[in-house]
Amino acid sequence: MIQQIKGKIFLADQRGLTETPGYRCRQTFNAGNYFNDHKQPFGELFALNDYTLAGNGAVKISAIETGFMVLLPVAGAIQCKTGSGIDTLVAAGQVQVIPCEKNDTIELTNPFSEDFVQFLQIAIRVKKATGLPAFMIDTYNDVNEQLNQLVVVTGESVAIKTPFGLMLGKFSGRGEMVFLPRNKTAGIFTFVIEGAFEVEGRLLHAGDGLALWETGAAEMEALSNDAIVMVIELASV
Repeated sequence: MIQQIKGKIFLADQRGLTETPGYRCRQTFNAGNYFNDHKQPFGELFALNDYTLAGNGAVKISAIETGFMVLLPVAGAIQCKTGSGIDTLVAAGQVQVIPCEKNDTIELTNPFSEDFVQFLQIAIRVKKATGLPAFMIDTYNDVNEQLNQLVVVTGESVAIKTPFGLMLGKFSGRGEMVFLPRNKTAGIFTFVIEGAFEVEGRLLHAGDGLALWETGAAEMEALSNDAIVMVIELASV
């Protein structure tokens, strides 16, 4: 009998929802007024929020833990202002990693008056603030030119070096690969941005997440054309 890897699915239609005239946020884990016993953080990963900002819409996000805040635009671009005076524009194809102390506040704005923008906000805690890298923004390799594989966005092998790995991949229909984590104690969180995938025997659609642990490999196959997936590898869970 084939042994299934330990895992837990976070369904898109069970996410929390916060909505205002300026933005909409869907929360994979507990956040704000949204609480569900089954939506606890996965190891050090405690926030994965899918934001859509209306034209000129804005949102302020406060860090509830010391650690890293990752901003990953999916469509369009966002203006980011930090309490320390940093003001940057980050666009699709780029990633912004911000070391945060607890209660730090970041303001994010849609610079376009008519177009919606979409981005993912990811938060990963660290035990101590000392040794955090400086604020960084980087352009990662084009996923359109490397189909059916994962492009490293942050981690030990690229410009933005973090104690976790974040990867993106664009797949053709029935495109497949096997992801090999650095060690078996690593936690793997897979989030489908677009399309549908089968990951370790679990069917995932856009907005679904899958946490896996105690595994030396994770098989994934796209079930639709131009499917996009994000993979976060944590040091342990």
